[in-house]
Amino acid sequence: MIKLTESAITELRRLFVQEGKESWGLRVGVVGGGCSGLSYSLAFDEKPGKSDTVYEMNGVKVFIDPKSYLFLNGMTLDYSTELLTGGFKFVNPNAQKTCSCGTSFSA
Repeated sequence: MIKLTESAITELRRLFVQEGKESWGLRVGVVGGGCSGLSYSLAFDEKPGKSDTVYEMNGVKVFIDPKSYLFLNGMTLDYSTELLTGGFKFVNPNAQKTCSCGTSFSA
């Protein structure tokens, strides 16, 4: 399961409205690259794929493809408004090692 904190939900709702995509969902994924080998990806998506895992938390839908789910199951997506280190934060118990910026990891 993927969890979203209340601050992440609030920010995602704001972004969906800003983009005019209120009925869309958030695609969370993993792609190769970054200084630790794997990088997180976030994107708006209109609908889930056939084999996606789908969650809905407080009206925010999350879509995850099967390959990414192997690396993301149990992850929490948070959002911070801190001046220098603000933005979406990935708290992933599956990550063996993360880079200093927190956007890539190895499993």
